[in-house]
Amino acid sequence: MERVAVVDYGLGNLRSVSRGLERAGGLVRLTADPEEVLAADRIVLPGVGAFHEGMAQLQPLVVSIRTAVETVPVLGICLGMQMLLESSEEHGRHRGLGLVPGEVCAFPRMPGYKVPHMGWNTLRIEQAEDPLLDGLAPEEYVYFVHSFYARTGPAECLSSTEYIRSFSSTVRSKNAWGVQFHPEKSSAVGLRILRNFIERC
Repeated sequence: MERVAVVDYGLGNLRSVSRGLERAGGLVRLTADPEEVLAADRIVLPGVGAFHEGMAQLQPLVVSIRTAVETVPVLGICLGMQMLLESSEEHGRHRGLGLVPGEVCAFPRMPGYKVPHMGWNTLRIEQAEDPLLDGLAPEEYVYFVHSFYARTGPAECLSSTEYIRSFSSTVRSKNAWGVQFHPEKSSAVGLRILRNFIERC
């Protein structure tokens, strides 16, 4: 059974993420210990809230995550995905982990659309051969809650989603994967994605 370290840096619904990973077959350890992060077979970086606050809280674990990702798969969820990118414009310009090329941008205001983007929306699969998306249909519904979106190049975009504009909803660079949506709240599709991360990535 794969040892999955869920990074506890003080932000996010860690319990529901941990339960989802356990249902997907992982041996889950909720941890803020750099050594436990380095010893894991898989690392999950969850989170909700503001980018700059997340990066500040994560600082004691940044070196461990950047070291581990050289050989171990890392999955960022929601804010965790955004922090994998190079920068964010939320509350000013802030640097991210830089593991995935791209930036986090604010949704433009548009009549008829509410921000945050909240609820079920479709993933348009752009790179079906990626192991994280194995077994998914070309368009699947997943659950989103976010006010900022990821802008990446096509090489890093595994799936896109339309809301106000098209944005990268699943990203990857080498051993770093990220999902803007909440797989732990996305029914069978989300469970399949978590299982793929544990078993295939």
